[in-house]
Amino acid sequence: MKTINSDKDLVERITVEECSPKTRIYDYLVGKLETITTRKGVKKALQRKQVTLNAAPACLPAGTVGGQGVTAYSGDFLKAGDVILLFQRKTIQHQHFELDLNVVYEDDILAVVVKPAGILVSGNSYKTIQNALVQNLEISTQKDRLSVPLPVHRLDQATFGLVIIAKTHSARVELGRQLEHREIYKEYRAIVQGKLEGSGHLTTPIANKNATTSFQSLAVYPSVKNEWISELKLSPVTGRKHQLRIHISRLGFPIIGDREHGKKGDTLKHKGLFLAATKVIFQHPKTGEEISIETAPPNKFSRFLKRESKWVKRINDKKED
Repeated sequence: MKTINSDKDLVERITVEECSPKTRIYDYLVGKLETITTRKGVKKALQRKQVTLNAAPACLPAGTVGGQGVTAYSGDFLKAGDVILLFQRKTIQHQHFELDLNVVYEDDILAVVVKPAGILVSGNSYKTIQNALVQNLEISTQKDRLSVPLPVHRLDQATFGLVIIAKTHSARVELGRQLEHREIYKEYRAIVQGKLEGSGHLTTPIANKNATTSFQSLAVYPSVKNEWISELKLSPVTGRKHQLRIHISRLGFPIIGDREHGKKGDTLKHKGLFLAATKVIFQHPKTGEEISIETAPPNKFSRFLKRESKWVKRINDKKED
């Protein structure tokens, strides 16, 4: 017999008041839990052994017994008086990265922060946004709060911009569902090499998977080095790795500073990638209201465009002389 691990936090407790004969816990829990509202979510919780019973039903196979109850399986039958406990695994925060983040939105359920370019969102590294969240955000007071806030999605290390953060288990599940079903709108700004005008959709596959990106040209500027540069608005419909960088490069207009997908030997040194996630729109996981958050591109965008304008003017002035 294996005891329940103590590395779990109690999220919900339900006492079965009445149920039909041979009611399985999998069917019973759908619509009963506050923090898991879908059948798929209940199934995953059972598979991950997040659900326990205080007394084993007669049909329970040799399972897990401990002070918190017996591990529940989807086929277990219930009876009146059974107590069901839902747990979530504790998130262990080993390190705290001292970094002041720009928090553009926060409530008791979620937050939206601005990730600086050059910092990982998460991963096996000390300098990550995830390791900096505790000092920048308030821990939720909800009963299904996460022990530490967690990012819902990622941005490339080189990309600046908005990252949605979940502060509760249910918010993480619902925002993950929205992400999976492409219900979260993301908008980016980029400066690319070349003269790209108009708008359109890019649909070439990435890693043998369907991928769609919409683009709109916002402005075109003359450039000494590139002849022309263009400022774009980009929006990924799908979420493939490096999708925006790959699609726009394949079109012949690589993002300035992209050493991986740009033209070799033709990227700016020490200036980083000129790509910024500047807008997100999603449905609040608890209230259902539409949340629209927007931030400006980093200052290096405007500085770069001003510098290009000065260089072009200087060259043109010399030609007139």
